[in-house]
Amino acid sequence: MRARCRQLRDDLGEIFRLRSSQEICEHILGWPGFPSSGAVFTYLPMRGEVDLMPLISATPSIRWAIPRVVERPTHHLVFHAYDPVRLVRHRFGMLEPDPALPAIEPDNASLILVPGLAYTRAGYRLGYGGGYYDRLLSKPGHAPALGVCFRALLLEEIPRQAHDLPVDFVVTEVMGVVATHAS
Repeated sequence: MRARCRQLRDDLGEIFRLRSSQEICEHILGWPGFPSSGAVFTYLPMRGEVDLMPLISATPSIRWAIPRVVERPTHHLVFHAYDPVRLVRHRFGMLEPDPALPAIEPDNASLILVPGLAYTRAGYRLGYGGGYYDRLLSKPGHAPALGVCFRALLLEEIPRQAHDLPVDFVVTEVMGVVATHAS
């Protein structure tokens, strides 16, 4: 399923993905749930994911935080203040923050923007298989979570396991931000 979704995303083409990413950013910016201040946890795009950099650029008052993958002692994400000149390449290929940047604890987040290969309308996601976002979303009292994907990857069903947790909202370029059953 992951391979099929990656291929589908690749088949959309770079121009479509860039235009749709801009539309998704505009939907998020116009959404009443988008905070005017505070910390927003986001991600830096890789391998054709929705690019949220226009949103980051449009909202300098937001305290943006991006994840760093930590593998020991347990696999998890640590979010750090976003600084575009202090990024390092992880062995998986994505850019992540310099570990010396200030960490931002999950309970300080106002919103969590969650990437995914695919989503369902119910808010379940198909990720890359590491469970990093499921661990983040399992923390009690976490900020609202907004799943980000292209409409072509909003599927009726995806395989899921007991530990898979839904996001509260999903956004695509076509439908904007919609609530899931989790919200």
